[in-house]
Amino acid sequence: MLAKTLSACVVGVDAHPVEVEVDLALGLPGFATVGLAEGAVRESKDRVKAAIKNSGYEFPNRRITVNLAPADVRKEGAHFDLSIAVGVLAAQDLVKGPRIREYWLLGEVSLDGTLRRIPGCLPMALAAKSRGMKGILVPVENAREAGVVEGIDVLPVASLPEAVEFLTGVRTIQPFDHPTDALLRGVPDYPVDFNEVRGQDHAKRALEISAAGGHNVLMMGPPGTGKTMLAMRLPTILPAMTFEEALETTKVFSVAGLLGPGEALVTHRPFRSPHHTISDAGLVGGGQNPKPGEVSLAHNGVLFLDELPEFRKNVLEVLRQPLEDGRVVISRVAASILYPARFMLVAASNPCPCGFLNDNERACTCNPAQVQKYRSKLSGPLMDRIDLHIEVPTVPFKELSGLSPGEPSTVIRERVETARRRQAERFAGKRVYANAQMGSRLIKKYCEPREEGRRLLESAMEKFKLSARAYTRILKVARTIADLAGSEDLEPTHLSEAVQYRAVDRFGV
Repeated sequence: MLAKTLSACVVGVDAHPVEVEVDLALGLPGFATVGLAEGAVRESKDRVKAAIKNSGYEFPNRRITVNLAPADVRKEGAHFDLSIAVGVLAAQDLVKGPRIREYWLLGEVSLDGTLRRIPGCLPMALAAKSRGMKGILVPVENAREAGVVEGIDVLPVASLPEAVEFLTGVRTIQPFDHPTDALLRGVPDYPVDFNEVRGQDHAKRALEISAAGGHNVLMMGPPGTGKTMLAMRLPTILPAMTFEEALETTKVFSVAGLLGPGEALVTHRPFRSPHHTISDAGLVGGGQNPKPGEVSLAHNGVLFLDELPEFRKNVLEVLRQPLEDGRVVISRVAASILYPARFMLVAASNPCPCGFLNDNERACTCNPAQVQKYRSKLSGPLMDRIDLHIEVPTVPFKELSGLSPGEPSTVIRERVETARRRQAERFAGKRVYANAQMGSRLIKKYCEPREEGRRLLESAMEKFKLSARAYTRILKVARTIADLAGSEDLEPTHLSEAVQYRAVDRFGV
């Protein structure tokens, strides 16, 4: 007997349909799984056998062959368990009816037949909808996650018998109803706020510009000056996520298995802060069974690299492509996998190995060779891709002990959102959402300085030996400063302030 059920596999952050074919034949009892199945899929035979027996059904004493089609796409994960188990029962004529071809079956079965949570359920639900399926059967713990997809029935199932009863028409299961508009209603509640930062007005201004234009930032200063504190508060002044952004980010977290229990959408801007011992695969993704890296987990949010020179140089260099393209392509012999990676990079660094070069409070103990070796870890091409380079000096005691709170994140966010709205109107229909994403054609159209500003830029280019890429970064930052000021033209004051945010170039770092 031959039976067919439907499931899905995830490649990158997108899902593709998989047809599960189960054949029962005469011969010595056995259970073979074919179709480029990875370890967890091949091990499903033991889980499925125990689940069928412990759910009160008879497991066939036949030769069982399971084929996962198409056979040229790698299959991994335990979410095929439910479709394989139902296929084995359908091959014995225990499951009949049209529903078996109308629904995708997703879920890992435990030995007693209950269904366990699986990763990647959201992209599978999106794929099922795009292919016109009536619905999907998912574990109860995945119902909120898959339920954000409208236009398809998401049926929460607790066990294998419950799924069988539904597919045979014995049981009715109500689709999970989740009002998606309520998920993003209101302003996200962050546990930190910019009013907790004392002093550092120059750095806070730079981060406001960064948030308004989506620019990358490098903060350089002695230890204990608040670089990490400032970086952690950057998401609090970024615009609230749109539903499309939340869906993109949630897909990455779903594939990585990082969604919390009962979590439907990632509604806060991600803030990822990997340790400096991270590998290049851990940062950009990959591995034997490719998974999203930190740059993809920071999609639509912030990636914070503290102590930037302590990262291995080969790890930092792999950041070039995602910083430029907003995506990561993992190339393998069989296929290429694409992960989204449109994030804001915020990096922090000491000016020298001891950390106190040019500090007014403590003397530097490093010699020039040590300083040069320390700074040489940060390559020019990488620094060119960072729009704002700012100094974060030691905070004077008078500012540190002041009682008046700083400007709250809500006030700064309002200015940022106003600037972002101007950019959205400017780039309507161009698939560009912030000034930092402008290409050369848009820069020429919207960032052309007048004669006085052109002379100022020419002087800065000659004095600081700026590269062509640094020149375009200055124009982008100046455009954002003008948007914050409500100006359509790039004034010399906007350009001069943008030049001030190239500290690394000015001081030869």
